[in-house]
Amino acid sequence: MTTKHRLITDSFKVVKKARRGGKREKRSTPPPPQKEAETDTVRQEELQKLRQFDLDWRFGPCTGISRLQRWERAQLHGLNPPEEIRELLLKTHIDPEYKLSLWSEYPL
Repeated sequence: MTTKHRLITDSFKVVKKARRGGKREKRSTPPPPQKEAETDTVRQEELQKLRQFDLDWRFGPCTGISRLQRWERAQLHGLNPPEEIRELLLKTHIDPEYKLSLWSEYPL
């Protein structure tokens, strides 16, 4: 007495669905625009300048205040902070990565 092993596919009819729109051609992905890479490098250079400003002890401590406040305090005390830093901070005052100092993530 041999039993015949049945497969589940023996009980159900195989139905193949037609593709919509026929065969699709593979499209190559376009190369990323160069402007994004250029703006990224500009951003990294600007942030590096701001980090150097944070690390320059001549302009006083930078914990607990924004970079612009530190620049203004240094100017008030006649320490002659770089005007380039002020212009950069005013241009990008909304972005917290520009606004806050290097040490802002550390608790006081």
